[in-house]
Amino acid sequence: MEYKKEQKEAPNRGKVEILADTFEEGIPASSTEGSWRHKLTDRKDIMKYLKEGERYWYGDGGHGSEKRKNPA
Repeated sequence: MEYKKEQKEAPNRGKVEILADTFEEGIPASSTEGSWRHKLTDRKDIMKYLKEGERYWYGDGGHGSEKRKNPA
């Protein structure tokens, strides 16, 4: 991939060369990509998914690598 570069004015340095947008534009392959609703079919699975997410955000314990030895 060849990067686009731009010339910008920098304070106390004159013109400098910086990288422009470095991403490639694209569209998702399907409208369901990134959506969890189509994967969960019954109420039990949906409730389990939501409760686990809630536990992650509002629970007291740490999660894997995020666990601290000494609480903040």
